Amino acid sequence: MKKTRRLDLCIFLVFYAVFYAGAESRRSLTFEEAGRLAAAASTDLRYARSRRALREGMWVLGLRAYLPQVTFLASEDERLSQISADSFIKTYSINLDQLLFDGGRTRAGRYMERAELVLLADDLKLSETEIIEAAVSAYRQILLLRMLIEIRKKALVSLREQQRILDEELTLGLVRDMDCLEAEITVKEAALELRSFTVQLEDHENRFMKLLGLREMPELAETVDITHSPPIPGEETIRRAAVSRNPGLRRLLHSVERQERELTLASRSWIPTLRASGSFSASGQNYPLTRWNWSLGFSINFSSPWFSAASGGSAGWEPPYDRTARVQASFSPLPDPASGLGAKQAVLALALEQENYQDRLEGLGKEGAAIIRSLALREQRRALTVEALNLAAEKYRLNEVLLELGRITRIELMEERLEYEQKEMEATEAAVALLEAQGVLERFIDLTPGTLEKFVKEEGPLQH
Repeated sequence: MKKTRRLDLCIFLVFYAVFYAGAESRRSLTFEEAGRLAAAASTDLRYARSRRALREGMWVLGLRAYLPQVTFLASEDERLSQISADSFIKTYSINLDQLLFDGGRTRAGRYMERAELVLLADDLKLSETEIIEAAVSAYRQILLLRMLIEIRKKALVSLREQQRILDEELTLGLVRDMDCLEAEITVKEAALELRSFTVQLEDHENRFMKLLGLREMPELAETVDITHSPPIPGEETIRRAAVSRNPGLRRLLHSVERQERELTLASRSWIPTLRASGSFSASGQNYPLTRWNWSLGFSINFSSPWFSAASGGSAGWEPPYDRTARVQASFSPLPDPASGLGAKQAVLALALEQENYQDRLEGLGKEGAAIIRSLALREQRRALTVEALNLAAEKYRLNEVLLELGRITRIELMEERLEYEQKEMEATEAAVALLEAQGVLERFIDLTPGTLEKFVKEEGPLQH
């Protein structure tokens, strides 16, 4: 009895696991989730993230520039002499070199590297946005094609029913052979268009799965409601949001900051560099080494396009009696006069980036207004197509009555059915075009796909 219960429990657990795994694999996919899957499946984006992570690690390790440079040396000198004693000298030494002051050039250089990392992050974000938008656009096209196929299927059922009635009427001698032939051609054309839509859908689904890195087509949670009228934000609301959220404007701002760092670095090239150095060494012919010495020194370096100069000195002690001192200086005229224009180039580059930023900032209002006008026009077109669809439905119902009264032929009714189908397809296409316009506005203010209505409800006010 116990063995039977254990077997039943195992079967139940296996069944539950299989069912749960199947439920997970059939989980509905939203616009946002599809975008995330596409971004995760992109090989180029993954390698771009890895490259930026490496650059980030290199920047962190760049802190080494603030620490002393330590050098360990080991040498053996052998001298064989014909008139004096041979010598075999072993020397081990440690040298230290520490930057004391460089006018902030090291810090400015690190700031510029950090600004470059921020620009890389912006480029990475833009690439990710493009991939997400491609996935969401493919998602919308699949929804459109599925709706068009359903419309065509319903129309084809209606047309075939009318063809069947015509065939029966032909046997009764109520219609001509030409009418049946015309009806057959109409049905075949509708079936051919349905097949064309089906092939397009299969192609879009295959590309969609490849883009998301999936082996099977997932269920789609989003739907297209041709009667839904989304709220349209006001121009001032979008302008304020774009100033703080627009990806292109944000990248230009970071580019300006980078050029400012580069100008700072170029303007500090004339500031001298002060370094300290020290060394300790031990030497001797045999172990243990019996002689040792140490020294401390300072050096100052001037580097400019017009001249290069260096001066320094050191002092040391070699026990028990010897003391050492050294002073040296060097001067080199016109080492690199062409680099004297580096600061002016940095000024021009900064001015250009600032002008581009201001132009973009001033153009955000106009661009946002144009996007909102486009969105409003798409909404008007959707409303008009829905109204036309309702009129087509009323007209079709009226033609059914006229057919019963013998005022029109069944072929004319089939033509009206095709006209109604065309209006239904136009309404569907208008609704999807409205979603595309919403996506453009979402990208303009850096929103995740499908969150525009939530943003409008929270921010407001709406357009009148």
